[in-house]
Amino acid sequence: MRGQETNNGEENNPHIIKQTWAIFLVSVLGLFLEMLFIRWIGTEVRIFAYLQNTILVACFLGLGLGCFTSRKKIDPRQILIPLLLLLIVFAIPLSRRYFAIISNLLSMLDDFVIWGNATSSNLLETILYVFLGLVLTYFLLILIVDVFVPIGRLLGRLMDDHPDTVWAYSVNVIGSLVGTGLFTALSILYQPPFTWFLLAGILLLIFIIWTRRGWRLNLVLLFAAVALSWLVSLELGSLRVTWSPYQKLVVNNAILPDGKTEGYNISVNNTGYQSMIDLSDAHIASDPAQYAPALQGLSQYDIPLLLHPDPKTYLIVGAGAGNDAAGGLRQGVADITAVEIDPAIISIGRAFHPENPYSSPAVHIVVNDARSFFATTQKKFDVIAFGLLDSHTTTAMTNARLDHYVYTRESITQAKSLLAPGGIMLLTFEPQRTFIADRMASVLKEVFGEDPLVFRIPNTSYGWGGVMFVTGDLVSARNQISHNKPLNQFITNSLLTYPVVLPNTTKIATDDWPYIYLQSPRIPELFYLLIGLMLLIFARSYKKWQASGLFHEWNRSNWHFFFLGAAFLLLEVQNISKASVVLGNTWQVNSVIVSGVLLMALLANWLARKFPRIPIGLLYAFLIATCLALYSIDLARFAFLPYATKAIMIGCLTSLPMLFSGIVFIRSFNLVKVKNTALGANLGGALVGALLQSITFITGIRALLLIVAGLYILSLLSLPNLLKQKRTTSQNAK
Repeated sequence: MRGQETNNGEENNPHIIKQTWAIFLVSVLGLFLEMLFIRWIGTEVRIFAYLQNTILVACFLGLGLGCFTSRKKIDPRQILIPLLLLLIVFAIPLSRRYFAIISNLLSMLDDFVIWGNATSSNLLETILYVFLGLVLTYFLLILIVDVFVPIGRLLGRLMDDHPDTVWAYSVNVIGSLVGTGLFTALSILYQPPFTWFLLAGILLLIFIIWTRRGWRLNLVLLFAAVALSWLVSLELGSLRVTWSPYQKLVVNNAILPDGKTEGYNISVNNTGYQSMIDLSDAHIASDPAQYAPALQGLSQYDIPLLLHPDPKTYLIVGAGAGNDAAGGLRQGVADITAVEIDPAIISIGRAFHPENPYSSPAVHIVVNDARSFFATTQKKFDVIAFGLLDSHTTTAMTNARLDHYVYTRESITQAKSLLAPGGIMLLTFEPQRTFIADRMASVLKEVFGEDPLVFRIPNTSYGWGGVMFVTGDLVSARNQISHNKPLNQFITNSLLTYPVVLPNTTKIATDDWPYIYLQSPRIPELFYLLIGLMLLIFARSYKKWQASGLFHEWNRSNWHFFFLGAAFLLLEVQNISKASVVLGNTWQVNSVIVSGVLLMALLANWLARKFPRIPIGLLYAFLIATCLALYSIDLARFAFLPYATKAIMIGCLTSLPMLFSGIVFIRSFNLVKVKNTALGANLGGALVGALLQSITFITGIRALLLIVAGLYILSLLSLPNLLKQKRTTSQNAK
């Protein structure tokens, strides 16, 4: 009987073995492609690096519709054609450029700030541009949905037909774990899209061989897709292209206004990131027309050290390719600690920076997240400088960008504790809105108890500039300024020429509400538009993929799996957010958390099989109790522990609800008659969970646990239908 353990004959049945391997491989393919699309589309269309959930929702929609329609036709061509169209879009330079402007078009809405976003004072023009951006987004998303529907169909059919539900689901989880690990491994190795698609092509090739339906044409389409991915990986005219675990980094020669090339520029995800410039005395003296002598020694990289009477130790957070470290060396600092999250940027600095700051024995490089470094170092610093920390991506599946947690009240408080007596702290930022500058100044005022010194540094050959916020021992800093005539004149001119408006009305960022680019706690208009767009895509896909009868057949048991899926996704988001604060916001932490969740699902499967009579009510009691307990516990209090100890502690605490929910899920899934629709409902719930993340813009991240508890209660209320089915099945068996 389906859902029961197989006997020895079934275990050795070649058909069952083939079916099990198929579940494993399709699970590997599904998770691998999901991570691939989130990373790839977010790189080429930059706004989706900030809106990763949009791609995630499209993947879930495709998988869910596939599971619901798993008895419909399955053909590898259904995957290959939309995949080929996506690759054509980004392989042709002209079409790639046109689709890249989606970022500019959607950023016309003033309440969702990205680096270098476009603006317009004309309402009609804004509406037109946003509409065009949504049209292009619609085209991209339907192709992603179409890639995943056949994968969902195959997975749903295999899961429904397998005689051992618990084993089949365990294999599904193992495959998902392997798919996650494979993509993570390629990211560690800095592999480009060509390698990603080559591996995906190998997985697809297996199914082409198995199905044997139109395999010649399918092979042609597959080889064409892999070939196009090689073109996607190219950046014509660049000196170096690196796909780090976080982003695409491209190095080009810097072009001066007079047309000469001097120094190097780094772009991140196709937008400007940093210029590596030579500000050594000899170089500046050689070109006074380009480098105004009056500004020599007053760059944004030199000023932090001029504000301290005798800086011996210097901490740079967000050290980038080395401009700040070079400034410290020019000012004679003997002990410089450069913290940078992305090892690829450090590598670029070593290879290209004209002053070679990372070759100096005075510079100690730390590849880590700023928060993790703050929590673990015992060192004190005379000067702490925050570089231009504007990331171009979010963390895994959360709404928080990589840099968000660096500028929260808790982070600044940690950094303050690292200041030596008489120490100075500086933040340099390019606030594109008044409220962003106000937020930076307000959090510094709250932590240090006085208004920071704030002035703008203009964009010159000495650097791209930005707003500098100075705090710490301001008495000493002002004394330094008054005794340094060029510096005093520079700051005075800046205050007069480029005044920075600070209304002191902006809500500060905290670990619970870390959204430094959002003016106030509200959901941005762009999110509502994208939700509407997803409903339109659902309507189109519902018809195209023949999902008629989906809502007619929906019953109470489907709601049970739906709520479990929504709660699971939100809980995973909460885990990543909490781990990011305590362990750091690195790709390793995100990967470990996602893998830990899948491992917890495997443990739940084992416990469900080992102890099949655990009362369901007791499981729900533990499940909801752990959610409420995590809501009341501040995990940041464990930040002082050794890394391995706190990693295990945080991982176990945050994943504990996953254990109980996993047992509930597999017990219900083992019982339900139609596995494919249950799996589809679960994926549909995960889709809604991804959309529900936007509620954190209003409530804060911590409130997710209350929402999760509520969703689990709703899943409990829809459970009796399954229990009734169980009683009926037992009676029939007797």
